[in-house]
Amino acid sequence: MGYYDIIAWLLEGDISIQYQTHRDLLGNDDITLKKRITTEGWGKQFLDARNEKGYWGQDYYQPKWISTHYTLLDIKNLAMDPHHKDIEKIITKVLINEKGPDGGILPIGNVKKCDVCVNGMALNFSSYFHAKEESLHSVVDFILTEKMRDGGFNCQSNRKGAKHSSMHTTISVLEGFFEFLKNGYSYRTQEIKNVISSSIEFLLIHQLFKSDKTGETINSNFLKLYYPPRWYYDILRALDFFQYAGINYDSRMDAAIDVLISKSTKEGLWKAVTIHPGKVYFEMEEAGKASRWNTLRVLRVLKKYRPKYYDSFI
Repeated sequence: MGYYDIIAWLLEGDISIQYQTHRDLLGNDDITLKKRITTEGWGKQFLDARNEKGYWGQDYYQPKWISTHYTLLDIKNLAMDPHHKDIEKIITKVLINEKGPDGGILPIGNVKKCDVCVNGMALNFSSYFHAKEESLHSVVDFILTEKMRDGGFNCQSNRKGAKHSSMHTTISVLEGFFEFLKNGYSYRTQEIKNVISSSIEFLLIHQLFKSDKTGETINSNFLKLYYPPRWYYDILRALDFFQYAGINYDSRMDAAIDVLISKSTKEGLWKAVTIHPGKVYFEMEEAGKASRWNTLRVLRVLKKYRPKYYDSFI
């Protein structure tokens, strides 16, 4: 399958895939396509799934994948119009009603403390949909308070006294802080930039999936290409963030990029894996079949970090 065959195949997918293919692979940020994500395909299905209160699921965080929290994250990752008024209103309510005494979103567990990973994700979609900056200050404050000595973050730091950063939590915080800066917010920007740098270094020290002490794979699931990723870390999620954030190439990315390349089919596509278990509104793709999400995401990583290979590959 050659370049135009793969592109044509991607452009037969959901409107969100079409838009991101144009934007990221063809260099054409087609706003008319972006606006259609609200009224067609997966975007419309998510919006139509709202309950009578305008939320999703039973409450903000339950049931997991059909909750308001994860649905907002899914919608953001579709690249829906960031000025959608209904979503802006929902996020405004969340930032008023779901905060704990430590300033973060959603106090959980017996200790009723906020979760760093949840707050990284919440900052991500709230920033994308242009929440009022003042409403995000306490979320930023809470996350910055939980930075760990090794440069990253761990959602167990404030609840169980974790001593080592987690790849899962660190990538969620990176995505949230970058989206905050990308959308022009100005609160504690230098501190956030410093944290982004230290968190990226934390991931790179581990070559995105290896123990910095033994060189062994930390978790075999880090090498599986999940979509949607939810709160889970994997190498494609990390590399896709790096290209989105414009992070310069670093040779410590190579091992992970090589793993991605090794997973391509003979047609030059990437397959979907079994999704993280839990109730969903609908399945975007079938496990074991060629995945437009994974193919698109891998190709934009290769375009950024292996351009010669990308050019020959497609």
